[in-house]
Parts: sequence; structure tokens; C-alpha cells
Amino acid sequence: MSKLTLQILKSLAIADIAVILISIIFFDIKMLWNTQIGFISASLVILASMKSYKRMVDARVEHNIITMDDTRDTIDKLEDPYDLYSEEIAEDENVDIGGAVKDEKLRMKKNRRTMSETLRDTKAALSLNRIGAYVILILGFFYLNRHGYLMAPAYILALTVPMLVVVFVLLSQKEKQHLS
Repeated sequence: MSKLTLQILKSLAIADIAVILISIIFFDIKMLWNTQIGFISASLVILASMKSYKRMVDARVEHNIITMDDTRDTIDKLEDPYDLYSEEIAEDENVDIGGAVKDEKLRMKKNRRTMSETLRDTKAALSLNRIGAYVILILGFFYLNRHGYLMAPAYILALTVPMLVVVFVLLSQKEKQHLS
């Protein structure tokens, strides 16, 4: 397990202890059930997603697969996604529209993804870890709802806390790397 993963797990455990203490001291057992089921299921989803995406990125690096075009600036891609306002201006006024359409169709066919490429890219989304974590999230919600324990604000708050903890840890890790 990497150092970053251990740091995330420690931070999640500390945050969970804080959530447990707040739930017990200030609220009732229903609040504790909501916060724990929400917190644990959201943590599992986040950790499974991070693991599957890391595995996908490592596989792409290993096979030297590059799926991003770095020839254009990110802001330019957002403002002009189809490159309509490029600085390269065609000098020829007599452009064959039919030929341009055929060239564009050939370029689109060349860039079409095969079924194996699509399946390879969906491995991260369809990993058993992520699917299992989402099943636990859904079953936890149904359990709370069926037994009348569901307190939506507490449950939603408990779902957001792990995400905020992970973002905080990742940003602090980035800041530490930037300073050193």
C-alpha cells in the first residue's frame, strides 16, 4: 500500500471517529446509523474508484497509450472545441465542399474506437471493487429507509465528508510536494 493511500485511510479513520463522537454526544442512535452507513459506504466508493483508476492509468503507462492531444491549449479546447477559430486560415477561396466533407468523414472513421479499446477503457468503471462499493451504498440506503431510520440530511452529510477528507489530503500532499 502506498504512502498516500495510508495517509488517506488514517485521515478517513480520524474523520470517522469525529463523526461518531459528534453523533453520539449531540444526537441519537438514528443519527449514528445514518452517519456510519453513509460514511463507510462513501469511503468504500472513493477508495475503490481511486484503486481502479490507478490500475487503469498504470496499464496505459505500461503500454504507452496516450489518449490526450497536447497540441492545443486547454483553454482553447474549452472555448473552441471544434477548432473553428484557428489561426490557420485557408488561402484558397475555391474550396471543394464535397471533398472537405469526405476528408472529414475519413478522419472520423480513422478516429473511431474499436470494441476492444472501449472495453479496455471501461474496465475502471466496471471493476468489481467499484460495483461492490456501490451495491453496499445502495443496500445501506435501502436498509435505513426500510427500517425507518433514514434521516436524509445526516445521510447526505455523511456521504460528503469522506470526499472532502480525500480532497483535503490530496491537496495537502500536492502542497507538500510543491514546497519541497
